[in-house]
Amino acid sequence: MVECFEVECSNAAYGNGTSRQTAVSNGASHQSSVTKTVLPAEAEHKKRCLWFEEELEEDLRWVFGVSKILHTGVSEFQDIELVESGPFGKVLILDGKLQSAEADEFVYHESIVHAALLYHPNPKNVFIMGGGEGSTAREALKHRSVEKVVMCDIDEEVVNFCRKHLTVNAEAFRSKRLDLIINCARAELEKKTEKFDIIVGDLADPVAGGPCYQLYTKSFYERVLKPSLKDGGILVTQGGPAGILTHTEVYSSIYNTLRQTFKYVVPYAAHVPSYADTWGWIMASDEPIPTISAETTDNRIKERIDGELKFLDGQTLSAAIALNKHVRRSLAAERHVYTEETARFIHGHGTALKN
Repeated sequence: MVECFEVECSNAAYGNGTSRQTAVSNGASHQSSVTKTVLPAEAEHKKRCLWFEEELEEDLRWVFGVSKILHTGVSEFQDIELVESGPFGKVLILDGKLQSAEADEFVYHESIVHAALLYHPNPKNVFIMGGGEGSTAREALKHRSVEKVVMCDIDEEVVNFCRKHLTVNAEAFRSKRLDLIINCARAELEKKTEKFDIIVGDLADPVAGGPCYQLYTKSFYERVLKPSLKDGGILVTQGGPAGILTHTEVYSSIYNTLRQTFKYVVPYAAHVPSYADTWGWIMASDEPIPTISAETTDNRIKERIDGELKFLDGQTLSAAIALNKHVRRSLAAERHVYTEETARFIHGHGTALKN
């Protein structure tokens, strides 16, 4: 579960004492660990604060103030935490990795969904691999042309928990256009005869011992995913951290793997504050994904989408696709192919390796 520590902190030194959300030290402990530290006596207006720690690297950690622990639990596949923070509101954590923060989740979910659906001429059906919190389905259902969204997540406990606690997605979960399936996405695609205009990989990050890393492999893309796309269909997947210092962890490898599998591949990225990094996504198709102008993107948003997007518009999408020089060079030079035997992982590990 969550590993935390408690301190006596002052407003003068630490703001309101409830800064950002987050997670678990290593994600390895199943039992809360609480320690207390008293700050210098001269600090005024002391108040008690609860802090959570997420280990991003062996020598790099985030420490965030949290106002309330809303839920902790362990499913068959993952540790689950929901905490309340000041700037980021409710924060969902799986296996010690922040998955979604109430205040900025729209950046991630608008980016992973709308780029592919706006590039597709007329998307009718969407298959979501993962997406248990419901936010990806929520965004896909905003498209008027979409008749059916299949959301397939392996972890029923996570899905049920998010249905109960993340009220922002309540309408999406009630939609008659949503087909919710609890299963491994690979197994579900293998048995389906239906093909899809869009497949979205809203998967957990590839971590050793986690439930999802096999769904980033070349064999999966070639043997299972591509045959599940209609002609002209588009895959879009999250690709993990895409910052100057982090994009070679898994993002460049996933990009190169898709480049070996599809004729046309488009990487893009945006900063997500609660992830403490730039985050990457990748679109792939065997049909061209032509560059469209910001004006055309804005027109398509008006014509196709119900409601106003908070983050994505024509200029934003153009900027997301225009990766910086350093990352572009790394992606072009990447030769690693993601397989079950040569998998790369981001720092941390899943439930399977915790005992």
